[in-house]
Amino acid sequence: MLTALAVCLLSFTAFWIVQRLAGVTLLDVMVYRAEGMTVRQGGDLYAMLATEHELPTTYPPFAALLFTPLTLLSVPLMRTLATGFNLLLVLGVVYLALRLVGNCLRLPSLQQRGRRFVVALWMSALLVWSEPVWTTLRYGQINLLLALLVLWDLTRRIDNRWAGIGIGIAAAIKLTPALFAVMLFLAGVVQAVRLIRAGQRWWNPRLRQAAVATGTCVLVSAASAVVLPYDSRRFWTEMIFSANRPGKAEDTANQSLRGVVARLLHTADPGLWWAAAAALVAVAGLTVAVALLLRDRVAWATIACGMTALLISPVSWSHHWVWAVPALILLIAEVRRSGSRRLLALTSVAFLVFYSFSLWWVPHSGSSMSVRHELDQNPGQFLLSAGYALFGLAFLTLAALRLRTTEAASTEAQSGTQAEAQAGTQAVAKE
Repeated sequence: MLTALAVCLLSFTAFWIVQRLAGVTLLDVMVYRAEGMTVRQGGDLYAMLATEHELPTTYPPFAALLFTPLTLLSVPLMRTLATGFNLLLVLGVVYLALRLVGNCLRLPSLQQRGRRFVVALWMSALLVWSEPVWTTLRYGQINLLLALLVLWDLTRRIDNRWAGIGIGIAAAIKLTPALFAVMLFLAGVVQAVRLIRAGQRWWNPRLRQAAVATGTCVLVSAASAVVLPYDSRRFWTEMIFSANRPGKAEDTANQSLRGVVARLLHTADPGLWWAAAAALVAVAGLTVAVALLLRDRVAWATIACGMTALLISPVSWSHHWVWAVPALILLIAEVRRSGSRRLLALTSVAFLVFYSFSLWWVPHSGSSMSVRHELDQNPGQFLLSAGYALFGLAFLTLAALRLRTTEAASTEAQSGTQAEAQAGTQAVAKE
């Protein structure tokens, strides 16, 4: 424990020092502070432009209300607290991911709290250096907080009546986590149909989780509308449909399908091509996630849903891909459990993708609006700048194959049980 703690503290300290030497400005924290100040001053939240980069507000009004305490802090103190808080969130996300994976794979070493915490310290010391986590702390983003809320919900006991609150709050802060509520609802509907056919009561834990998540999001959003009626009306009737508001589709940092298709087709408006690809991945990803959840493969289902949300979102900046943290943990655990060389190779490639910062190797335009290097990428540059999305698609494919393996194992187990029962019946008959 002491060794792991010392290594983790050393890694976090080195990380903090390197970020300061790199001159990070925690730009998004400054935007959050400006949003909180706009709320306090009664300004137009979605007309606000913050910092010298003139960045707009993109989150629902509830997020701006959460950011108001930042206005009470000095800028240097705010930046220090934001970095420290995010480092603690790294440890929290890793710990919950280990809990999720341990419960899913029935790994005793990860089901024991003390052992899990030691492993979390070691893993956090390593995973904090991945590009999505680095960039999240560089900008002071809230991605780790959203992932923590979702993982907190999905690692609780299935019969916990309040499970779903975390997902609801996360969806009220940012819309993307709402897909987890959709996954829970679909799984609950399938389970309800099965229960009805079996002559049992249709209400089930997955439906309850989806209802709690939805109710929490609606309640929080309604309360925000009472405090900020004008801003709420503008967001839910205008801003929610503005896909380009967060940034240009073709930006290298945009690792969603929309960004990949834009760079592939050398166009700033991928239009129907992106819509078709997103619809296909949404259906396939949710189908796989729901099927895995129904088979109690919660870790695979959760991360598959997270990957689907990142892929189909209009904009998924590289720092949104902190879901790579639980994905890498799951892959490592599966490699240790199965000893598969193919899975080891895939895991090694995944580490290379998320630790190489390869998407920044290619020419990119940054904040320039007149020169768009991303629209002139050659095939090699395109592959480097599409690494996260390709990993997401590969993970969904692997999850689908895992589903087939689970079905085969279940069928084999049922056949074995039936054979044993038949043999027992024959033995009794002979006796």
